[in-house]
Amino acid sequence: MTAKNNADPEDSPLGVLDDAASVDTAGIGILGGTAQVRVTLPAEEDDDLADDGVVDGEVGIDLVVDDVTLPAAPKPVLDAPRLDDVIDAVVVEEPVVEDSVPEEPVPAAEPAADLLAEEEAAARFLAKAGADRAQVPAAKPARAPQAPVQKETTMPEADDKPVASAPARPAPRTDVTLTAKRLGELGESARESADLLTSDRLLDPHRVAKPEPEGGWSHLLYTLSGRRLNIGDGRRARERKELTARIAAPLAGGARFVPVLSRKGGVGKTTVTALLGMALADAREDRVIAVDANPDRGTLADRVQRAQHGKSVRDLVRIRDDVRGFHDISAIVARDATRLDVLASDADPRVAEAFSDDDYRDVADVAAHYYSLVLTDTGTGIVHSVMSATLDLADQIVIVSGLSVDEARLASETLTWLESNGYAQQARDAIVVLNQSTPGTPLVRLGELQAHFASRARSVVRVPYDPQIAAGGTIVFANLLPETRKAARELAALLVEGLRAKAA
Repeated sequence: MTAKNNADPEDSPLGVLDDAASVDTAGIGILGGTAQVRVTLPAEEDDDLADDGVVDGEVGIDLVVDDVTLPAAPKPVLDAPRLDDVIDAVVVEEPVVEDSVPEEPVPAAEPAADLLAEEEAAARFLAKAGADRAQVPAAKPARAPQAPVQKETTMPEADDKPVASAPARPAPRTDVTLTAKRLGELGESARESADLLTSDRLLDPHRVAKPEPEGGWSHLLYTLSGRRLNIGDGRRARERKELTARIAAPLAGGARFVPVLSRKGGVGKTTVTALLGMALADAREDRVIAVDANPDRGTLADRVQRAQHGKSVRDLVRIRDDVRGFHDISAIVARDATRLDVLASDADPRVAEAFSDDDYRDVADVAAHYYSLVLTDTGTGIVHSVMSATLDLADQIVIVSGLSVDEARLASETLTWLESNGYAQQARDAIVVLNQSTPGTPLVRLGELQAHFASRARSVVRVPYDPQIAAGGTIVFANLLPETRKAARELAALLVEGLRAKAA
């Protein structure tokens, strides 16, 4: 580097920049009152110097020293700091718009430690030169590098100066804490029981194979197509399955008691009790029991498969305090093919009358612990001792009538007696069964008979004549006529629907 002057550098009285040494050992000599130094440096790729002080790759710095008096001496070469340090101490910064009023001032960054050291080196240089006054442009603190921020642009008012908006402050970070509720913290309305996890709810119907269709034409088409064409069940099969679903509907709560009443013997009260119990037990998953509470030697156990042990309702009364589980009950009852349990009446006529109201309540209390439905085959007399407990525990009543004038009249009088003795609601919710016990066409008009009982009770069901039932032997539910089984199942469906309606 060379200090430029109008004369030859060696004869110039102003000063010389020694180029014999490197830049690290370069010095400046000041001989006169004013010295000008022009330094030419290579251009740097710095964006901070692009706006001010750089012209065609050069940075110009003028040092002006006035009224400097030095003693006569040969050209001294002062031990000065590096010229790069002095030049770097002068930092050019972008002009600041003074009219800008930020909403929130951003604190300026503190000068770096190495920048302060460079300023002190420049001061020592002037002191060694012996200057009385030195005017050196003050170095401005270097800007701290900042991340680029987005600025909001606001439209100035008519009389206001443009105001630069402050940089947008980042929103405070909010940490989202994920918490899991325990089962006890859930509301009662949001908790589901296990019985809601049904196959219809969980299984995809498009991926579940359809069962083999039932019905003549449906099954024939399914077979001829090599089990590829399944058009579903036939009409009769669909009706049968819908009836089964009605019978198998769940019953919430405890055991339900259903007495079967009749004021006249021989109308089929015991037969209807057996048919109703078989239809319920065949379709439902819970336990069903039929209790023979007839004090005059009932025949309910004779209508189902008899057990060889000969136990009766009297034995259950005797061990009621020692029953510890269902196996104690199963040793006394008789069970048929439909899973209907039957508790027979006492076969000894000498002690049959001793079966009292308290005895029935003891039997009902034990049966309620192990069965969902308890059917009771009552005696022919409404006013006998067992009838009071039977009606007090009744949830639904079934009244049986024959297809004759006197039998129908006695059945209607039974409804009247119930209405007059505090059981009016049970009478209105009752189901009347018109049982045909003789073959052929009945002499009475069935339409008129059904219309009469429909005006007094909730439902009326007609059970047709069946030779197996008329024979008086054991009833096998699967061997009954289709019309008889359908009538028994319809009676069971109406009974379950009535019990569910009362519980709702």
